[in-house]
Amino acid sequence: MAFFGVVQSGAHVHQCANLLRAGVHSSSCRSLHMTTRCAAKEYYDVVVVGGGAGGITMSARMKRKVGAGKVAVIEPSEVHYYQPLWTLVGGGAKQLTSSVRSTSSLIPSGVKWIKSEVKGFDPDKNCIHIDDGKEIGYKYLIIALGLKLQFEKVKGLPEGFNYPKIGSNYSVKTVEKTWKALQDFKKGNAIFTFPNTPVKCAGAPQKIMYLAEEYLRKTGKRSDANFIFNTSLGVIFGVKKYADALLQIIKERDIQVNFKHSLIEVRADKQEAVFENLDNPGETKVYQYEMLHVTPPMGPPDVLVNSAVADAAGWVDVDKETLQHKKYPNVFGIGDCTNLPTSKTAAAVGKKM
Repeated sequence: MAFFGVVQSGAHVHQCANLLRAGVHSSSCRSLHMTTRCAAKEYYDVVVVGGGAGGITMSARMKRKVGAGKVAVIEPSEVHYYQPLWTLVGGGAKQLTSSVRSTSSLIPSGVKWIKSEVKGFDPDKNCIHIDDGKEIGYKYLIIALGLKLQFEKVKGLPEGFNYPKIGSNYSVKTVEKTWKALQDFKKGNAIFTFPNTPVKCAGAPQKIMYLAEEYLRKTGKRSDANFIFNTSLGVIFGVKKYADALLQIIKERDIQVNFKHSLIEVRADKQEAVFENLDNPGETKVYQYEMLHVTPPMGPPDVLVNSAVADAAGWVDVDKETLQHKKYPNVFGIGDCTNLPTSKTAAAVGKKM
């Protein structure tokens, strides 16, 4: 899975830092220099919105460039989760507690932690609106908000997770239910889904499927299981080299794949999952399940939708080469919350490093 708002390209993060460094150290930098200043009482040279891996990394780098006390991170959560570990938690190989750290232990020394939610952006005045009507002023802004899980877009969710046999590795509230459903498996369909939206770590929905298949082999239940991967995509994976290898594994492990199948409803009391055929909109098929792993629809955080810093779809509108906002030169976006034309996964960083 992608880190919280992690930047998708190693080259990008260096360009982002270089541009910011140039602007911070040179008031004559025409592309970054801004004259309008927010009248907020609290003001920082650099404000980072989002305290995930990407936001914390950039706050540390900026603190080294501009000095202690001049960088702030706005993050409401007191707990930080290392989400890439949740695939192993759902597969029974790791404990959820091993993915948890306190946010305070991760905020770099000399960086101000503002424990609050962002309520709005005012880039024309270089202001961030937070809880209690407060305003935070900035010279430069880095947006690293990640994305939002949208279980509610599937009828019957999230309330369906109150029933057994269903889980999702994408949420701290449901990842342990995946492992429980796998342990309790008896006989029938083991169904794994991929939504009709952008997702963080497009490989994760398959990773848990392969872990589950191996677990049932080891416990002697594989012959009683029918593995099904229902994906909204028209291919098993977006990169052909990997797709070819995955299709071979799927064939060897006797897994059924249904392309252009999007989960639209879960009837958890009946252990039924309803899928729409995207090639023939309106046509649906009901599957009975003994185990169901849901990869939820995902989208931009609510605070970004219809904001001045977002594109029409709600993603931070940045230049793909520099991560600099297309309209506001002192605003940058990194990671899953941006409209960069690349996968929302940390693997994209490794590809460029």
